[in-house]
Amino acid sequence: MPTTTELTSGDERFMGADGSSKELKLGFLATIECADGALIGGLLVTNHFGRPLEFQCTTPVKPNRTQEVLYGPTLVPFLVGEVIGQTLVQKMNVKPNLILVEQDQAMELQKHISIPVAILSDVEQILDENASFIIEEVGKNKLRFDAGHQAGRVVIENTSKKIPGDADLGEPFERVREALNEAIRMGSSR
Repeated sequence: MPTTTELTSGDERFMGADGSSKELKLGFLATIECADGALIGGLLVTNHFGRPLEFQCTTPVKPNRTQEVLYGPTLVPFLVGEVIGQTLVQKMNVKPNLILVEQDQAMELQKHISIPVAILSDVEQILDENASFIIEEVGKNKLRFDAGHQAGRVVIENTSKKIPGDADLGEPFERVREALNEAIRMGSSR
């Protein structure tokens, strides 16, 4: 199991009178491939303004040749969704209301956690929409949910008013990738 690194801002202590957080918390899960073929993942949780509340990243995860053969085409979804994604969600002190991903393989995460997962969609993906997916618009962003997980749609319908209409939900993924690249550089300089 990969280990994680944590960064919190302290903002996660803002709680309502009933003990629940009144703030929308969005999670952004991204993975990058290292030079040796290993995957490293990061999960950034932000408030509705995109300010970081917590960040966790894994150590590189590299399957061996036997795993590559046995898992075949299911290897990357397994690594991204179950091994990396699920580990990061479990380690988070600040649980997001919704986790956004960029890769179809990362949608595997939805099978292993109760937090809704959506993929940030582009026009081409929307043209390929079918009955197994639901598209929800949040400002200028389009989110695609697995139709089998209606909770994601309910979360977006109930909370999209808190996301500024001009919010670029793709931008936090750039920050996650940059942080992961920095972690790799720091690890290789030791």
